[in-house]
Amino acid sequence: MNAKSFTLMACGLLLAISCKNGKKETTTTHEQTKHEQHWSYSGETSPEHWAEIEKNSDCDGKHQSPINIIHKDTDSSATKNNLKILYTPTTLISKVENNGHSIQFDFETGDSINYKNETFYLKQIHFHEPSEHRINGIIYPIEMHLVHLSKSGEITVLSILGEEGDDSELFEFFDSFLPIENGASKDIHHNIDLSSLFKGNNNFYSYNGSLTTPPCSENVNWVVFKQPIVLSVEEVVKLKNNMPLNNYRNEQPLNDRVVTLNY
Repeated sequence: MNAKSFTLMACGLLLAISCKNGKKETTTTHEQTKHEQHWSYSGETSPEHWAEIEKNSDCDGKHQSPINIIHKDTDSSATKNNLKILYTPTTLISKVENNGHSIQFDFETGDSINYKNETFYLKQIHFHEPSEHRINGIIYPIEMHLVHLSKSGEITVLSILGEEGDDSELFEFFDSFLPIENGASKDIHHNIDLSSLFKGNNNFYSYNGSLTTPPCSENVNWVVFKQPIVLSVEEVVKLKNNMPLNNYRNEQPLNDRVVTLNY
């Protein structure tokens, strides 16, 4: 696949990928615009109704996300080497936008991860408040999704849960671009060091699931880190005040899937 084809695929997928846009999730295509006009997090277009109103989606599928991860039921395996995070301190954020569903930071081409011997490129980061995934039934104040896309069109999302405590220098940086009005975006073109997200955060759960927003496509590798990061109440509130209230999808059945604990 040449660079131009990959770029076009990335744009099309990403917009159908995130978890946000008052319009939809990431860029703009006919399909994204269609979804932007319908689904939301409240009322008659809330997550409980997505399968009804999004006729061509997978929102009623059997391998949906998010899920409640029960630690004792996971399959433990020493497979931590399945994930290699290849971020550098010179990671460049291109812009931030409030798409009506979340705050999203888009990244310029560069950073990547290697998951199960396939390379996935960091495309964007967005947030859910409170968390979408649960661990042993615990709901965290915030969840951060780092969305990666491979050249073959597969998606891997790193999920990092957040709990309230001390200030986070990284979240101070994110919050420095807020407030931002619904539908607005700001160019950034600034480097950021994401390494603090993974310090001492080595164990993670993994499973096969879906996007947590329409079209709920079931082609997502989920990596949910076991240890939450810490940020201040004020940092959580600032993000919260720039997003829809409770911008999370409800828990989905695990069905026949197995969640693996990687350590």
